[in-house]
This record gives sequence, structure tokens and C-alpha cells, in this order.
Amino acid sequence: MDKTNHYSDEALQEFRELIEEKIAKAQNDLELIRSAYMNDGNNGTDDTAPTFKAFEEGSETMSKEANTQLAIRQEKFIRDLKNALIRIENKTYGVCRVTGKLISAERLKLVPHATLSIEAKNMQR
Repeated sequence: MDKTNHYSDEALQEFRELIEEKIAKAQNDLELIRSAYMNDGNNGTDDTAPTFKAFEEGSETMSKEANTQLAIRQEKFIRDLKNALIRIENKTYGVCRVTGKLISAERLKLVPHATLSIEAKNMQR
């Protein structure tokens, strides 16, 4: 581990590109979730039996709640990724906020918005 306790500019640039790709994909996914939510009410069951209609409305409510939860989770993921970009700018990216040690590059590639090393995460359990 290097003494400077931060990633090189080259490594930070690689992480930036990875994070920007993930943000673009996450924003695209969020748009899909939102459009599914907007189109939920239009599923063409108006002329079917009332019992089926009631069942449909129940499942529609469930899917709207599920979509809302998905959208909230996706928005938080995007916010976390954007915060990671700020840490790259500040050159604090990849430093564990508990131990102050570098988070492994392998972990950051899997969880690019991580702020805890595995060691610190295990201490929380």
C-alpha cells in the first residue's frame, strides 16, 4: 500500500469513467421505472368483469408501490455515485471513512460508491 494513501490520477480517471457509465445506466433504468409507473393505469381492463377489475386495481396499487420503492432506491444509488465523483475530484475517493486506509480496487470496481473498506464494514456487524 502506498504511503500517500490515495489512488493515482490514472486510477481515479478509470474509476470516474466506470462511475459515469453506471450513472448513465442507472438514470436510464430510473426513466424506465418512471415510465412503467406512468403507464400502470392504462392496462385496458375497463370492459372486463368487475371482480377482475378489483383484482387488477389491487395488483396495480402493489406494482405502483413496488415501482416507487425501486425509483427511490435508484435515485439514492445515482446520488451515491455522484457523491463518489465529488470524492474523485477531492482526491479522497477510495479512502475508508472509518479506518482511513485505501479501499481495495477490487471492492471499488464492484461497489464504486463504497466509503467503507471490508474491514470497517465487518466491524459494523
